[in-house]
Amino acid sequence: MATAYALPQQTATTGTSSALSVDFHNVSRTFTTKKEQRLVLSEVNLHIEAGQVVAILGASGCGKSTLLRSVSGLDHPTGGAVLTGSREVNGINELCAVAFQEPRLLPWRSVRENIALGLAPKTAKHDGAELINQLLELTGLTQAADLRPREISGGMAQRVSLARALARRPGVLLLDEPFGALDALTRLKMQDLLLSIHASLPTTVLMVTHDVDEALTLADRVIVLGRPEGQQGATVIEDLKLAASHPRSHSDEKFIAHRAHLLGLLGVDPTNH
Repeated sequence: MATAYALPQQTATTGTSSALSVDFHNVSRTFTTKKEQRLVLSEVNLHIEAGQVVAILGASGCGKSTLLRSVSGLDHPTGGAVLTGSREVNGINELCAVAFQEPRLLPWRSVRENIALGLAPKTAKHDGAELINQLLELTGLTQAADLRPREISGGMAQRVSLARALARRPGVLLLDEPFGALDALTRLKMQDLLLSIHASLPTTVLMVTHDVDEALTLADRVIVLGRPEGQQGATVIEDLKLAASHPRSHSDEKFIAHRAHLLGLLGVDPTNH
């Protein structure tokens, strides 16, 4: 797949984090209401190697976003443990950064100022400015640096959100359906951009998506969550590890076979799609 944006001559070096592994050890999550206890995740066990791009698929309500939030510390398992590197997640995980489906930009701040919000605390002024300039170039936003969110497109706003997350130089980048609200063409451009960013600023990426094609295009590995028959909580029902040079072309035979397999696991007839 062609790279959509030119990369800077040097990658950013500000910050202390490098790509980190992620481990889920018997992770379960139960939500309690006044009427019931609902088991969403049941004994999820995964080891994700540092630097991998991992896509998480599954039906709506199967706990994909809950699993992602457990890595960031925005949610906490009721059983088991989550580790980034060798550190167990307890509270907000400063080794992670998150980009959501909605950009969630501050409308009164410029593109540059919104990206600056992602900088790690106590980042030196010069280092922060240098990193922001590199991220503006990497995401193709240099010419829009002084514009406000209302003055840019939805795709550009999502690039700002991604740059803001990367400004922390996270060991793990968490993406919760980051391109789901974009039109088809912009979504393809953002997929190209993510591949470019990962090549330039390597980090571990966990991405929730509903799009099988997107998962196979971007990921080194695809995790499918589902509920085996008779089980209330979702767990890992497929861990598809793709070859290092796995095909990105949608017309490749292996891509087509993987796509049919994953759609079948999700209860979709691949011959209709």
